[in-house]
Amino acid sequence: MEKEIVKRYGQAFKLQVVREYEGGTSIYQLVQKYGIGSHLTVKRWIDRYSRAGYRSELVVIQTVDDQLEVKAMKQRIAELEKALADSVLENQMLKATVEVASQSLGIDLKKNFGKPSSNKPQRPGT
Repeated sequence: MEKEIVKRYGQAFKLQVVREYEGGTSIYQLVQKYGIGSHLTVKRWIDRYSRAGYRSELVVIQTVDDQLEVKAMKQRIAELEKALADSVLENQMLKATVEVASQSLGIDLKKNFGKPSSNKPQRPGT
């Protein structure tokens, strides 16, 4: 006579299965994936460990004005992201230009920019 195999699952494992269910995986997929004896076992875990016993779904209720405001904000964000990208590219271009000019002139323009040269007399008041 064969002994019946009894499976015992730890709480961490049960919680993992429930979180996967809440994330959108079906009960039957979980049973197959983990070799769990029955879909009823998973349903009991969901009832016991789930936040609400079922999958939570986000429903956003907005007025027409709210929808228009969100649309305008998304458009503004896109415009600002484009402006930032353009500024970053311009900054890189200017740094490269200063580097090339420094190499051509043989001086470090970054360190010497805005400082009067030592061989020119300074004007009073500067």
